[in-house]
Amino acid sequence: MASNVPYSRRELLIRFSSLALASRLNGTLRAQDASALHSVDDHIRRLASDAPLSMQFRGRSSGECSRWQAEFAARLRSLLGPHQPPKLWKTTVIGTTELEDHRREEVELAAEGCPPLPLYLLVPRGAGKPRPGVLALHGHGEFGHHAVAGRDDLPGVLAVIQRENYDYGRQLVRRGYVVAVPCLTPFGVRLGKREIYEGEDPCAVTFVRLMLLGKLLISENLRDALWALELLARDGRVDSKRLACVGLSYGGRMTMLTAAIEPRVRVAVVSGALNLMQERISASYSCGAQVIPGLLQYGDTPEIASLIAPRPCLWEIGTDDKLIPAERAEDALVRMRRAYKAWDAEDRLLVDRFKGGHRWNGEAAYRLLESRLG
Repeated sequence: MASNVPYSRRELLIRFSSLALASRLNGTLRAQDASALHSVDDHIRRLASDAPLSMQFRGRSSGECSRWQAEFAARLRSLLGPHQPPKLWKTTVIGTTELEDHRREEVELAAEGCPPLPLYLLVPRGAGKPRPGVLALHGHGEFGHHAVAGRDDLPGVLAVIQRENYDYGRQLVRRGYVVAVPCLTPFGVRLGKREIYEGEDPCAVTFVRLMLLGKLLISENLRDALWALELLARDGRVDSKRLACVGLSYGGRMTMLTAAIEPRVRVAVVSGALNLMQERISASYSCGAQVIPGLLQYGDTPEIASLIAPRPCLWEIGTDDKLIPAERAEDALVRMRRAYKAWDAEDRLLVDRFKGGHRWNGEAAYRLLESRLG
């Protein structure tokens, strides 16, 4: 039988205190749950997942693809802002090294309104008639363009070359090509003292600084890549109708962009860069050297790469490359194949899946360059 004896004052205080504490705890937990659901990281992940990508190519004919390429290229150029190289510049040869099978020229390009561009020109021994020219772009790393040019005489460079097969510029000149190897920003000799970044990613810091000045880091590097390509095209030792572009990692990303923007690039080899920005920004990511603000409103890297069609493009993928998720890579290839299929050129979109990690392979690449450039 229920008791009708009222609670004592002490018992009531204890009861109400317990209920208030429980209420406060529940409210705190709900607030924490809401905070987790509405964190900026969660918000960005949802935005990335739901990115519009409103200009993906869906057509089937070469005419449809040609019109789409013109429209998307115009949008891409608008997002990039100024990126054209100077028309006039001064070329200074800082030094020349005669090697057993090629000449290595250390060059600096200077023009009003642009920071000086350091690069190497690698020229085969005994070059007579004009040779094909290759623009070889480097990726991230403290050595910048030194490794690609084969500067294993510099401290630390040999280890990088051996680990990532990184001296593809030197490998190419030994195969008979004239090779330009520019140093991009903020890497190698263009980085300066790393201590001033106080442990922060120089790509992220440089991106923010340039944005405040109305400039994009990726556009600065695109200008320099196009500038180096123009140097090759004007060099009497080079056949300007036989130009190619190759690169590993960030060099692969810039190879894709350079070939997409510049139709004189007849062949492109993109190594270690078959991924999407939509996927990259959903994870820990700080590389401002790859950022094109607003890109995901219209497309992603597969749409940029589709501007290369119907020209040959080879994508190198290491089976152990942790930077290239297999599912995302296949999604990118599916989207690129639409453009190549529309041009009836599916055989010109090539994939070299090799056993290894994030490194340059070159075997299929060299066969492609030989078949297309001679």
